[in-house]
Amino acid sequence: MTAPKKWRVEVAYATPLRRQVVGVEVVPGTTIDEAIRLSGILELFPEIDLSRVQVGVYGEIAHPHDLVKEHDRVEIYRPLIADPKSARLKRAERAKHRAGGRKKL
Repeated sequence: MTAPKKWRVEVAYATPLRRQVVGVEVVPGTTIDEAIRLSGILELFPEIDLSRVQVGVYGEIAHPHDLVKEHDRVEIYRPLIADPKSARLKRAERAKHRAGGRKKL
């Protein structure tokens, strides 16, 4: 009897101070959630709560029950601290204030 084929996937997570990419071998039919758990990344980053974070594959949002494919890069995303639109508006206001309210030509 032959052993089941194994696929190599990566699980990635990053904080402002640290980035970790873990390679893991999985069998076809493995879900994103299972790959994350098999990778051991939850032990490296105990603050990850899989019930509250989003996950994706190569920058595309995915669901934990989606199946991984060979060579996938599973990514665990941290929640946003600030709304991107609000942050952009605040940066523009600060830049305008620093420029003394003058318009650039």
